[in-house]
Formats: sequence, structure tokens, C-alpha cells
Amino acid sequence: MEFDDLNACVIIPARFRSSRFPGKPIAKILKKEMVIWVADLSAKAVGISNVFVATDDNRIANVVKSYGYKAFMTDNKHLTGTDRVAEVANKLNYKIIVNVQGDEPMLDPGDIVKAINLKKEFPDYIVNSYCYLKEGENPNSLNIPKVVTTEDQNLIYISRSLIPLSKNNQNKNINIKKQVCIYAFNKEELNEFLTFGRKSELEEIEDIEILRFFELSKKVKMFKTNKSSLAVDVFEDLYKVEKALSRKI
Repeated sequence: MEFDDLNACVIIPARFRSSRFPGKPIAKILKKEMVIWVADLSAKAVGISNVFVATDDNRIANVVKSYGYKAFMTDNKHLTGTDRVAEVANKLNYKIIVNVQGDEPMLDPGDIVKAINLKKEFPDYIVNSYCYLKEGENPNSLNIPKVVTTEDQNLIYISRSLIPLSKNNQNKNINIKKQVCIYAFNKEELNEFLTFGRKSELEEIEDIEILRFFELSKKVKMFKTNKSSLAVDVFEDLYKVEKALSRKI
């Protein structure tokens, strides 16, 4: 299949002023900026001409352009990355828009293709992904959004708290799912998200943007990624990712 036959693009939201890690998108991992790692992997899924970066900072835009990718400058007052993606999606002509977070430098391009195909199969659903917590990951970490789904992979809830939790507090035999930030939408869904105009109550409490779709009565279809996620949330995560990438190269 030719990339253009997908009728899908990837938009990577990249904000410079992250509260937990300022300048995160252009932090270097093995001498290459993190947002470029994500863009290169996204290009393997949809082609370089279908990858865009949505940013509010010229420093990020200049780096992106220097590698041959397209950058769109967006409003610096957006509440979330998905709001930023929605602004750029309105300037493009694609049926499916995949939001890939710029802090997932080890994502599998096959998971982007999975998201696109699942969106085609379930056009009335938002699509998002998860993986299982690995040994050594702290399920109580507030930096890890935990996911609960029905048996047919519909999202019930997502929280920074430990969910699901056994009544007897015995979670040893429960495989905890964590969110992986690959989403698929259509333009209309993104516009509804943007024009909501504020964070929903649950979104504000949890600081998890997909929860806004619950207020819009949107169903969310989840899928398991091909491999575990290793996202960069805080500065210290860079060393873990560098170590993991060094083993692959």
C-alpha cells in the first residue's frame, strides 16, 4: 500500500514549556532531538510527507524543519496537546488523524498502523492504546496513567491512581494496563474536543486529556501495542531511554 492511500497523517504536539520538563521535545537522546526520534518512527508508518509537528515555539519548529519535516505554529494558549493537534488538523485534508505524543521515542511504527486500521474498523470510536506495566515499574506512580477496559477493549476509565484495585488490596495477579499516547480521531471529533473550550472536571483532576471525550459522549476503543512503552515524562527518564536505545543500535 502506498502511504497516501492510507488517507491518514500523524500530528505530533510539541510544547516547549512543559511544567515537569521544559524543552523536552528538543532534549537530545543519543545526539538526536526526541521529537525527531518520534517523527522518524512515525514516517515509517505513514511516510515523511504525512508527518507534521504542532508547536508554539520557534526553537522546536526550526529543529523540525532542519530534518525535513513540516512544522505548524499553533496558539500558545491551548490547554492540551490534543487541542493543538485539532488546530493543525483543520488546516489539512485527512480522514484519520493520529496524535502521537512527542515523548514516545521508542514507539513501534506498526502501532500507528494499528491505530489507523482500528479507526477504519470502528469509525465512531476514538482510538487509543495501552501496554502492560513491566516488572520494576511502580503501579502507584502518578506519572503513569492506568487504564481499565471492558473485555472487548472499550475504555471504562483512566486514572493516575492504581486501577483496578482488588478489594483485599492483593493486585499481584492483576495485569495493570498503562496508557500509550497514540490516538486516532477524525477531524469532526477533534473539533468537538477543541470547541468544548475548557478542560472537563475529570480531565482537570486527573490531568489526562482523553477524559474530555467522556463529556462529549464519545466511546474509546483501546488496543494493545506491539511492545511496552518507555515514555519520557521527566528529565531522569532520558537516561532510561538512552540505555534502551543503545541496546537496539
